[in-house]
Amino acid sequence: MVVLHVKRGDRSEFLYETTASTSNDALVRTLCRLQNLRLRLAALADALEGLGRYGAAKPPAEQGLDAYQEGAADKQRGEFYDADPLGHRTGEGVSPQLRDVLARVAADAKTLLDSKTLVARRVCVDEPELVEKLQNIRGAVAMAFPMGLPAFDPVKLLLDAESAEEALGDCSAVLEVLPEDSAELWWAGKQFFRDQTVGDLAGKNEKTTLIVKLQKKGGGAPSREPGVSEDERKAMMAFYFKKQQEMQQVADDDAEDYMASSWADPKALKNSLRGTNHIRPF
Repeated sequence: MVVLHVKRGDRSEFLYETTASTSNDALVRTLCRLQNLRLRLAALADALEGLGRYGAAKPPAEQGLDAYQEGAADKQRGEFYDADPLGHRTGEGVSPQLRDVLARVAADAKTLLDSKTLVARRVCVDEPELVEKLQNIRGAVAMAFPMGLPAFDPVKLLLDAESAEEALGDCSAVLEVLPEDSAELWWAGKQFFRDQTVGDLAGKNEKTTLIVKLQKKGGGAPSREPGVSEDERKAMMAFYFKKQQEMQQVADDDAEDYMASSWADPKALKNSLRGTNHIRPF
């Protein structure tokens, strides 16, 4: 299998396995779906804590701090009420047990989104795994809110929206959404053209690892990977710094060693005339 190390700019995203005979068009579409699904999962995992603690979202016209709303003092509150400091949610959270359920599924999703750890362990990501985490979150939300969430709740939009653009419309992550029809995939300064296969560019060897970069159309060829990794560069800098310190210490020692030299002895001429210049004290 050909292993693709997918990056966005200089940031590692995930590893993906494919074959040399795979169509580039199908590959780019799959990678875009994976990346967009990862963005949706990340937004959901971050939103679940607020959902469990502060409850469903308020209608846009009623958003604001509860303490300053008309009739707030006389309004009946639930057992697990906790006012939302941002004023976006009702404050009617769920029980601690259900909060734990939401926290567990969120942590489980974040584990699959930990790019640094997964890339270091060489664990590849596939679409069924991400869909499974999404379904787990959907089930946990349905358990915590059996009556359902309002249509304007961000969590419901993230779960039910058909496209990533709609799901992430209120998040800054929408800027990172990749369109499947126009996204580009690059490797070693070369583009994966959609009418070709992976093997046309990378060769027929199935035991290959490629560091590829996924980006929107029109960005041009991305910068190539550096000759040494960041960890190797840090190790080299540490070695050179240590070597420089050792050389400085040697230079300092040489600067003081002349004090024991014969030419620096003020009594050298006297001892030479007396014939005692070769005598060393005990």
